[in-house]
Amino acid sequence: MLKTLAAQVKEFKKDSILTPVFMILEVLFETMIPLLMASIIDKGVETGDINHIYKVGAMMGVLALCGLWAGVMGGKYGSRASTGFARNLRKAMYDNIQDFSFSNIDKYSTAGLITRLTTDVTNLQNAYQMLLRMFTRAPASLTCAMIMAFTIHAELASIYLIAVIALGGCLILIMSRAVKYFQKVFQKYDDLNASVQENITGIRVVKAYVREEYENQKFFKAAENVYKMFVKAENIIVANMPLMMFTVYACILGLSWLGAKMIVVDDLTTGELMSLLTYCMNIMMSLMMLSMIFVMVTMSFASAQRVTEVLNEKSDLQNPENPVMEVKDGSIVFNHVDFAYKKSSTEPVLKDIHVEIHSGETIGIIGGTGSAKSSLVNLISRLYDVTSGQVKVGGVDVRDYDMEVLRNQVSVVLQKNVLFSGTILENLRWGDKNATEEECMRACRLACADEFIERMPEKYETYIEQGGSNVSGGQKQRLCIARALLKKPKILILDDSTSAVDTATDAKIRRAFAEEIPNTTKLIIAQRISSVKDADRILVMDNGHIDGFGTHEELLENNAIYREVYESQNQGGGDFDQAANMGGEN
Repeated sequence: MLKTLAAQVKEFKKDSILTPVFMILEVLFETMIPLLMASIIDKGVETGDINHIYKVGAMMGVLALCGLWAGVMGGKYGSRASTGFARNLRKAMYDNIQDFSFSNIDKYSTAGLITRLTTDVTNLQNAYQMLLRMFTRAPASLTCAMIMAFTIHAELASIYLIAVIALGGCLILIMSRAVKYFQKVFQKYDDLNASVQENITGIRVVKAYVREEYENQKFFKAAENVYKMFVKAENIIVANMPLMMFTVYACILGLSWLGAKMIVVDDLTTGELMSLLTYCMNIMMSLMMLSMIFVMVTMSFASAQRVTEVLNEKSDLQNPENPVMEVKDGSIVFNHVDFAYKKSSTEPVLKDIHVEIHSGETIGIIGGTGSAKSSLVNLISRLYDVTSGQVKVGGVDVRDYDMEVLRNQVSVVLQKNVLFSGTILENLRWGDKNATEEECMRACRLACADEFIERMPEKYETYIEQGGSNVSGGQKQRLCIARALLKKPKILILDDSTSAVDTATDAKIRRAFAEEIPNTTKLIIAQRISSVKDADRILVMDNGHIDGFGTHEELLENNAIYREVYESQNQGGGDFDQAANMGGEN
């Protein structure tokens, strides 16, 4: 874990080294001041030597200024190192998340990843700055003060040693009890973020169903859980301060009583006693700093584990050593494919799928919810790897391709259409960042998106809000289809991507595909028979296996499921799922 985190210091190594150097210098300058103060009292005040007071006072001023300069420089470099460390952590995590396969993404909740990128990294940033500054300063200050105290009077300085050992033991006990609560509290943060994210994403549904009060209660419960965990931890840590103050005042009282008796018998000077009292405060403040460091490190340890988990997560999908860099055509072969989302699963999602699709064919895919239609097409662009068997594109196993090359030739319009904040043109150019405006307009004509874009005041410069909240579901689908067409793919997959458009527009889109991109292999997942009946062939899925594969006419004659759905929809009897009664999720 430490090695993983330390690798993110990178270009801030110099700042990370200079910070403790300046902190040690600050301690050395400050440690000299009590000695000079003792000299002023013993050799200046008591003897009436005003020159000595001026001379030593000037030296104290210089040391104080030097200490101030060292402290400022330590703060400057420490801030730069810690903020740079946090920046690198976030960038490394974000970059790694971009490389995750779908199966890697499935391991983490969205809220959990957001918490790791924000709260957890902030905790590590604060802890790193404290380690560079306070964790250097506190032990150095304690050590120097202890050495100077023993130099002045070993017997009296033994009081410090006893206090440090006793207080250190108490702090270890307090921290060990608090750590278990800090480890749990960040899991509660995930729940809190999840509540906020879910509410904001679905705010229209919340308002439509008048569920504001329920959502308020759910958020309050998540916030209350975070509060309770912190209170439990703080109730333990709160004992730190009174324990510390008790020790400080006990040391001061002990020193004052014993020191006064020693002054009477000339075994100690007044200046030396003042110096010992100053070193007493230095030692106790150093212990206070160390206790704060232990609290911060305890809190950040749980964050460090969570951040390291994401940094060390390796994508399940890797490029081969010598990847194929060209997709010859859009032919697809499923060669006795089995697939399960988890390796430990006993029941595969797809079972013995064996299908050959020719380049340029239009293939309809139909089946009940949960029949694994989406799982099937996700294997083509290698969003997941097969459990057994082979998926070939252009005659080559998809695992032999460079993944970027393969995915550039397979355009997928997923069930959940996602648009990003930006103009319509900016969203379209996700398909091809170098696409001209004319090419974007042509893709929109093919997807029947031009008709509503032209009615907008700013047309293609219209700003799309986050998530596409200012366009309808059908408009969003057509923009996503246009975006996919701009990739000029050899394979185009529409995963139930015209469900929100009317049947006339659906027919126009399919006709445009047939006329304008005849050489592109098109796979159309749909619930409506009308969306797939004109396809070259239709695949009927049922519970993870192929129930039928043929033309519309062949399936009407030979496939009971397809015939039942066709008759149901022609008689106005509802959608595929109602007719086939296949339950589950796609």
